[in-house]
Amino acid sequence: MQYESERIEYKFQMIDDIYKEVIAFANTDGGVIYFGIDDKGNLIGIDNVDETYTRLTNGIRDAIQPDVTMFVRYVLQENKVIRIEVGEGSYKPYYLKGKGLKPAGVYVRQGATSVQASPEQIRQMIKDSDGDVFEEMRTVQQDLTFDEAAVAFKRYKVDFSEDKYIALGLRNIHDDQYTNLALILSDQCQHTTKIAVFNDESCTEFRDSKEFGGSIFKQFENSINYLALCNRTVSTIKGVVRTDKQDYPEEAIREALLNALVHRDYSFSGSIIINVNDSKMEFISLGGLLPGLSTEDIRLGVSQPRNKKLAEIFHRLRLIESYGTGIRRIFKLYASCPVQPSIEATTNAFRIVLPNMNAASAGAEIAAEAKPAAPIITPQMKIVLDYLKEYGEMRDEELQELLHIKKTRAYLLTRQMSEEGLIEIVGRGAEKTYRLR
Repeated sequence: MQYESERIEYKFQMIDDIYKEVIAFANTDGGVIYFGIDDKGNLIGIDNVDETYTRLTNGIRDAIQPDVTMFVRYVLQENKVIRIEVGEGSYKPYYLKGKGLKPAGVYVRQGATSVQASPEQIRQMIKDSDGDVFEEMRTVQQDLTFDEAAVAFKRYKVDFSEDKYIALGLRNIHDDQYTNLALILSDQCQHTTKIAVFNDESCTEFRDSKEFGGSIFKQFENSINYLALCNRTVSTIKGVVRTDKQDYPEEAIREALLNALVHRDYSFSGSIIINVNDSKMEFISLGGLLPGLSTEDIRLGVSQPRNKKLAEIFHRLRLIESYGTGIRRIFKLYASCPVQPSIEATTNAFRIVLPNMNAASAGAEIAAEAKPAAPIITPQMKIVLDYLKEYGEMRDEELQELLHIKKTRAYLLTRQMSEEGLIEIVGRGAEKTYRLR
């Protein structure tokens, strides 16, 4: 008789540990369990083979998720031993139904022993089985509630009953476990949105800050309400007409926030960052552009959602209209503003900056007032300028003869043209000449 090993396990009585062994083999490289032999390799046998066989097959079917029965084969041996052949499963991790997707319910083979899997091992098995699409992967946290999501779906008159969870992408079709998308929508969402208001342009001196957690729907509502408080209204009066103008278009704030929430990379644990000061509002979300896309593509309306099912849900709730229109709408709202929004992407981050429209307009007015007015060209000045364009320079005598004026008038005219930057005076006295500046 062989000793217990990575691929062989002995059991002599019907206990729940046998389910752990099946799970461990299915999660690793497969193996064989001999039921009716003790751990020293001594043949004990089974008194009631038929009853034990039924209990064993039913228990493995009912106690383990996902369904592992297609990878399990039973062989009844003449010496009252049941040989259980377990193949490596194709939909790991397998786990005890009563414990769920956590270390207490997931086992792997380590030498001749079945041990609890680490959280890292569980996550890796999920990734290997479910693929790299984060929102479709099963979440380790399965104790979820959806109070805020239910409110949002009801508000927009969209069915959110449990029988819709699989179609929405909240449950996995193979074992009915919650996905990462479900975690994002749930009240237990582990990601947050941080908003900070600063007194200075470099965003180093805090004025106020907030952090919003919970369901992504709750984060959206809380964030949009707080940003509304940061959006001042400036009133101007011309004559008897009063004009009110907000610092930022409300729709632009909404679109930028939705873009950050819907398109961020939720495989990162960091928060969405929103910074506000007197000149701008910037939205920073984790996850750069998907491969093949550029910021110019985004401005043109090209869209390749990172979280396709999440985007579909927000579209279904009419929170977003259609893919790729949000950024274009933001730029359209700023069409008349002297300072335009900007977008920037790095390998792991995406940023949208909304200029403060009132601050930008005030800056443009100050610049316009400070800009020197264009000089007024008199007919005499034009004659002088045309002459200099053709001949390059002229003397006082030529100027007086050309314009039929006396010396004093020539002096005043050339000084004015020099002060306004039209001509350059070179030399003094009899050697003085005039040239174009």
